[in-house]
Amino acid sequence: MRELEIYIHIPFCVKKCAYCDFLSAPASEEAQRQYLQALLQEIRSFPRKEEYEVVSVFFGGGTPSIWPSDWTGMVLAALRESFSFGKDPEITIECNPGTADAKKLAAYRSFGINRISFGLQSADNRELRLLGRIHSFETFCETYKSARQAGFSNINVDLMSALPGQTPESWQETLKQVLALRPEHISAYSLIIEEQTPFYEAYHEDDERRAKGERPQYLPSEDEERAMYEDTERMLSRAGLYRYEISNYAKPGFACFHNIGYWTGMEYVGFGLGASSLLAHIRYKNTENMQCYLQAYGAGAAKAAEQVREREALSMQDEMEEFMFLGLRMMQGVQEQEFAGRFGQSMEAVYGSVLERLSKEGLLIRQDGNIRLTKRGVSLSNYVMAEFLL
Repeated sequence: MRELEIYIHIPFCVKKCAYCDFLSAPASEEAQRQYLQALLQEIRSFPRKEEYEVVSVFFGGGTPSIWPSDWTGMVLAALRESFSFGKDPEITIECNPGTADAKKLAAYRSFGINRISFGLQSADNRELRLLGRIHSFETFCETYKSARQAGFSNINVDLMSALPGQTPESWQETLKQVLALRPEHISAYSLIIEEQTPFYEAYHEDDERRAKGERPQYLPSEDEERAMYEDTERMLSRAGLYRYEISNYAKPGFACFHNIGYWTGMEYVGFGLGASSLLAHIRYKNTENMQCYLQAYGAGAAKAAEQVREREALSMQDEMEEFMFLGLRMMQGVQEQEFAGRFGQSMEAVYGSVLERLSKEGLLIRQDGNIRLTKRGVSLSNYVMAEFLL
């Protein structure tokens, strides 16, 4: 049996945050109930289930915790009825503070969910209001405490830096407040101003000024953003959270297995609106049109589902590129021997000139068949990754 990861997309939220361009939106209870039934049908209609053993499940969104807990239990029950599960799979649910109480968190644990990811973003209530979050830091602390009481011993906290009006000092305070709670994992991202969001309308010109090296009016300057970036690694490493991927830090033994699977090329299947899958060198992507999705996965409509799923066969070149620019996101880097075993030719033959140049520029370290980013390479990772597109 081949190892398989499963992603479940719940495209609903209480309200859209000002920076968010994810496939998510508020919806009525009836609309969400219809989606649940279609999602269950999609899971049950998946072919060749006997070929796989599930090693991780990830509920993402949107806000998965917006659902009644028994709906989440129904999805997990359908997965267990349809697939063989490994001995101790990692099962994660994303949770926005303010959408889960002690009873719901206890129900999650009873379903076998063993990892929870809180979307905090900031410990500063002014910054939370600016982002359009529905919770305060105090609400987060209460929900976090309830998760501990429910038995969660593997908790991630999402944080976001380089926010409008944010300073290195306020970012340090957020890190201090969160580290005091001793989470097992922290994901720390810099704000990206995405098109078709309220933040784009308000701040894209400021973002362009910063990119040109000019002083922005609302966003932190380039030097301030760099200081926040460096403070993150310094403070988290001192607290015992090691950096294992560009934006992710964990205590030993608590790196996110599901995400590592994405970065290392493990097969995965995504269920739900807009969800992607990678199976046997073929990438699939579900429609992002809700009505089409509901029609495709209505009763007895499994055949029609193929009409709302894009299919792309990956070439060897595609897979080589992904091996490099996804694998190099991890601090451990990539192995030349693994590349040769997977693709039948040496990494030197395909990427020799790129590796030599990036090494001379101080962006890569090549040692004993291992290739990884330097500290400078991590800070210029977008540039480095682009160099591996053939």
